[in-house]
Amino acid sequence: MATQHAVILGALGVTGRNLLHWLEANTDWRITGVARRKPNFETRAQFVQVDLLDRDATFEALAHLKDVTHVFFCGFVPMPSWPEHDAPNLAILANGVEAIEKASPALEHVHLIEGTKIYGSHLGRFRTPAKEDDPPHMLPNFYYTQEQWLRRHRQGKDWSWSALRPQTVCGFSLGSPMNLINAIAVYAAISKEMGLPLRYPGSEAAYRAIYQVTDADLLSKCMHWCATAEGARDDVFNITNTDFFRWENVWPRFAKAFDMELGQVQHISLAQFMPDKAGLWQDIQKKYGLEPYSFEDLVSWPFADYCFTRDYDVMTDTLKIRRAGFHDCVDTEQMFIDLFDTLRAKRVIP
Repeated sequence: MATQHAVILGALGVTGRNLLHWLEANTDWRITGVARRKPNFETRAQFVQVDLLDRDATFEALAHLKDVTHVFFCGFVPMPSWPEHDAPNLAILANGVEAIEKASPALEHVHLIEGTKIYGSHLGRFRTPAKEDDPPHMLPNFYYTQEQWLRRHRQGKDWSWSALRPQTVCGFSLGSPMNLINAIAVYAAISKEMGLPLRYPGSEAAYRAIYQVTDADLLSKCMHWCATAEGARDDVFNITNTDFFRWENVWPRFAKAFDMELGQVQHISLAQFMPDKAGLWQDIQKKYGLEPYSFEDLVSWPFADYCFTRDYDVMTDTLKIRRAGFHDCVDTEQMFIDLFDTLRAKRVIP
C-alpha cells in the first residue's frame, strides 16, 4: 500500500500533466490532481475540480484529503499585464497549500514551480548565466512573491519546501498557455499544407541568440527528487536540460523532421497571422485523421511569439542543483524530435 500521497495543484498544464504521468509510471504514490477542468485522458489519479482562486470552495473541495504527504504546485493564472499576475497567482498557491495543510497533518513537503522570469528574462537582457542568488527584477514578480510567502509560511512547521526555476518547459499538454512544442509542430504542419518552407517566424537576432529549455520529464524527475532528497530541503534551484542551443542550428533539423524545405527567417507575429488558420487546421485534421482537438486548446500563439523574439541570450546556471545531487540531463535537439514524434503518435499532427 502506498504511503506517500501527492497532490498536484494545476494538474493539467504542461508541467502538472507531465508530472502526473511521471509519478504514475515511476512511483507507487497515490496521486490527486487538482484543476478546474476534468482530465481528457485515462489516469489512476483521483481528480478534484475546483477553482483555486475561490478560497472557500478550495477549502471545501480539499477537506477530505486527510493523508497528503507532498504538494506540487504547478498552477498559473495568466493576466494581461505583468504586475497583475501577482495577486491571483499568490492566491492560488496560498489557498491550495493552506487548505491541504489544514486537512492533512501528514504533510511533509511543498514544492513550488517558478521560472527564469524571476531574473527578468522576459524584460530584456539580464545577467547570464543567471544564478539562484541573483536579485529579482523590479518588483512585482509573482514568482518572488510566491517564494517569499512560502518561506514565511513554512516557519515553525514540520514540513519542508523547495522550488525549481525551469526555462521554457517542453512536453505534451492541451489547453496550456505555455506550450512551445505544440506551437512549432502546428505552425510547421500548416506551413507544409500551404506549400511553404519552414521559416523561423521570429527576429533575426533571436534566431542567433543562445537559448535553453527544460524537458517536462526531466523536470518531473527533478521535482520528485526535490520532494524527497535531504539536499533539496528549503532551497531553490535552476533546472534546464543543461545544454544550450541557437534556433539557427536546430531549425534545419526541424525542417528535416517535418520533411520540409528550410526557408529564410521571416519575422511575423504568429498571434496576428495564425488565428485565421483555425478552419484550415480542421481541414488538416479531417484529411489526416487527427484527433479533433480545438485550435485554441493546442497553441497559444502569443507565447510562441514571446519565445521566438527574445533577441538576447537566455541562460541559467545549473551547477547548484548538480552539486546538491541531481545530475540528470537531456539532449535538447533530440528532445524536440522525440516530442514531435509523440505528437504524431497521439494523432495531434500529421
